[in-house]
Amino acid sequence: MRDNLVAALRLMLVTDDRLLAGRDPVVVCAAAVTGGVTMVQLRLKLAADREIVAVGRRLLSALTVPLIVNDRVDLALAIGAAGVHLGPDDLAPALARRVVPRGFIIGASVGVDGEAARAAAADYWGIGPLRSTETKADAGAAIGFAGASKIREAAGTRPSVLIGNVQPNDVAAALDAGFAGVAVGSGILAHPEVTEGARRYAVELDRRR
Repeated sequence: MRDNLVAALRLMLVTDDRLLAGRDPVVVCAAAVTGGVTMVQLRLKLAADREIVAVGRRLLSALTVPLIVNDRVDLALAIGAAGVHLGPDDLAPALARRVVPRGFIIGASVGVDGEAARAAAADYWGIGPLRSTETKADAGAAIGFAGASKIREAAGTRPSVLIGNVQPNDVAAALDAGFAGVAVGSGILAHPEVTEGARRYAVELDRRR
């Protein structure tokens, strides 16, 4: 599982209601996958549960990469998603592990040293935010590369992705610091051409293979 997970974490797209701006999430995510996205995290903070499940099931049928759901284990299970990504205020990864099937991916956000112990039961960590971001108001203070690298070291052999306003020119430094990949929202979704937005990151990742 670990090798497959590391490959999937190479370029994670994190969706956002405002950045989608009324566009069909399935069409947008499919375009991003064409550009090189290797995992999609469904994050729709303004949508009702029923809408999230409906969109998630459509994504599951349309995408060729793993789909995970932000925050909600129950919705991820209802969709049949590959996993869930949990923040510090969500269900603890250790508790989530008790109710999910074998092989279900659990990711956890870690932005300060004190969150590491709680995230120990997760399969991967999302570390950041690297920079302040308008996409996620509750993301916490920016920790920069120094802070992110320190937490990445605490993750040990657990794969991690760098999050928080990550730009294409950050990819090399992220990989050098031991990250499996990067998680991106606005860098892809705000680009005039979503496929090209994703490709900018994929090209930088390919350089370091």
